[in-house]
Amino acid sequence: MRDLKSGPGRVLVAVYGVFAVAATGRSLVQLGLEPGKAPLAYSLSLLAAIVYLVATTCLLLGGDRARLVAIVSCAVEAVGVLVVGVLSYTETQLFPDKTVWSHFGQGYGFLPLVLPFLGLLWLLRGDHARERATR
Repeated sequence: MRDLKSGPGRVLVAVYGVFAVAATGRSLVQLGLEPGKAPLAYSLSLLAAIVYLVATTCLLLGGDRARLVAIVSCAVEAVGVLVVGVLSYTETQLFPDKTVWSHFGQGYGFLPLVLPFLGLLWLLRGDHARERATR
């Protein structure tokens, strides 16, 4: 896995870590205070939190298996934010309250929309292929 100790790698891990904490806090508060108000929306916030936690952990761990799990996490995150983003506009009754991924992450400056693609770009760059070829 590319170096996460400096530069863009460090920023990527830091942003994932912040989103892991923010999404976990938001989902637990929502589910704890008013679970019946928007159960689907709040459950999806919890799913987002889990995805962010897994991605952060795998980015920090490094190694081939962690890289693969991080790629899957980023892909799930990308699909999640796209699907929830569309549904939060087209099926508004499903989302009576905001989530991390609703409206494509509007409440978080659209970073939830951009972050999985930056993560995938980082993880899938050609450096990894060259790394494996030199082993």
